[in-house]
Amino acid sequence: MNFRIATIFCFSVFLFSCSASAADWPQWGRTAGRNMASPENNIPAQFTPGEYVDGTEQIDLKTTKNVKWVAKLGSQSFGNATVAAGRIFLGTNNDMPAPGGIGRKYKGDRALIVCLDEKTGKLLWQFNGPKLGAGKVGDWEYLGVCSSPAVDVEAGKVYFLGNLCEVICLDINGIANGNDGPYKDEAKFFGAEPDDQDADVLWRFNLTDELGVFPHNITSSSPLVVGDTVYVSTSNGVDWSHLNVANPRAPCLVALNKNTGELVGEEVSGISKRIMHCNWSSPAFGKAGGRDILVFGAGDGRTYGFDPKPVWNEDEELNVLKELWRVDCNAPHYRADKDGKRVKYATPPGPSEVIGTPVLHEGKVYVTIGQDPEHGEGVGMLTCIDAVTGKAVWRFDKIRRSISTPSVAGELVYIADYSGRVFCVDAKTGAQQWMHDTLGHIWGSTLVADGKVYLGNEDGILSVFATGREKNMLHEIELDNAIYSSPVVANGVLYIGTQSHLYAIAHTK
Repeated sequence: MNFRIATIFCFSVFLFSCSASAADWPQWGRTAGRNMASPENNIPAQFTPGEYVDGTEQIDLKTTKNVKWVAKLGSQSFGNATVAAGRIFLGTNNDMPAPGGIGRKYKGDRALIVCLDEKTGKLLWQFNGPKLGAGKVGDWEYLGVCSSPAVDVEAGKVYFLGNLCEVICLDINGIANGNDGPYKDEAKFFGAEPDDQDADVLWRFNLTDELGVFPHNITSSSPLVVGDTVYVSTSNGVDWSHLNVANPRAPCLVALNKNTGELVGEEVSGISKRIMHCNWSSPAFGKAGGRDILVFGAGDGRTYGFDPKPVWNEDEELNVLKELWRVDCNAPHYRADKDGKRVKYATPPGPSEVIGTPVLHEGKVYVTIGQDPEHGEGVGMLTCIDAVTGKAVWRFDKIRRSISTPSVAGELVYIADYSGRVFCVDAKTGAQQWMHDTLGHIWGSTLVADGKVYLGNEDGILSVFATGREKNMLHEIELDNAIYSSPVVANGVLYIGTQSHLYAIAHTK
């Protein structure tokens, strides 16, 4: 594609040119800045999750309190929920056959996006797709879709990254209202003739076939829609040896036309040459210093600022995302000791990549470093970056490795680390205000809503704090299973996803 074609794409300061409700949560982080905070009020601080109906995996609602409904998911659910247009979208796996629900006619290890009715939690339709079949190296067994979908309500489209290392666009209504768009091969792709509870695929862009991407462990990133463009991290990573990058020339961040799936730009900053493990972080977007900026936390442990509008590069002979700045989010001694010797990756004192999503808020970027939880605990860092100059404003090194996304509210930053601790720090100075140890590993992120901070851990404990500079633990609530996803809130309802269930929490009589 040449420059003249690239310039036809509209780049808006808004996440969507759509009519989504202001109280929806239409993509990871709610807004393009990815801040895990919501202005909603009247959200319960406490609820009773309830008990199983004897002999089933269904929750008896009569044993719950402040729970509207509970939806049974697969056996592993890492894909964070998004809520828009009266629907809920989230990723899970196929490991729970149930008549009329998850599993249905598809059997075996498969990757799902489920679309649920926002009011009732009932299944409307599902994307039930094949997996890569590469085992733990490229598509870990029984991991379903780990990408949090992005919903463009006005366009009627849903975007996510599938397990075949693809960016996939679906019709928001499923296939029940007709097989729309140019893509007509659902039967071949799904392995069965689609029915009214199946997804309608509008287009697919295979990152491996088109760009030589080698996903490590899982393809996972949450798409970002800006104007007519979808930005995604590619999940390019190391090969089975964990020592070599399979394709050091493959891009780690790309831009696609949201309507056609056509490639319109990619980064050429050489990130893949410096990858430690993989690229799983999601891009953020906003304004800084009066200009649009795209922020990306990368697999080399650096955070980048890009111009979101691709421009033609004669040397590369392609449209590129121009790099504006980069900041190493590792302390120098994480990479090399006092004698200049390289500190080995995946050791407790060594460097880390960016996995949690950077948050762009009021001209500042807040970002952590971390590693695959299988690598265990180690040194970490929370960095505040000036989004205009690309300079670090402050660094907070009391945090350990983190794969969480921050919440910024009331001049405070709330952030968790994998070790199980949640911190509150001053957004302007990085000074610690308080810390709490949940005593269980944390994969998900904090959510700030209604003057409260919500956070789940691997032990299935949801911790609820009052916001503020003084620690005030309100409640600890034990759920049925591990909580690896992050809480979200939409239209007065709090959603908590465990590995196997999604809880819709609101004040009930």
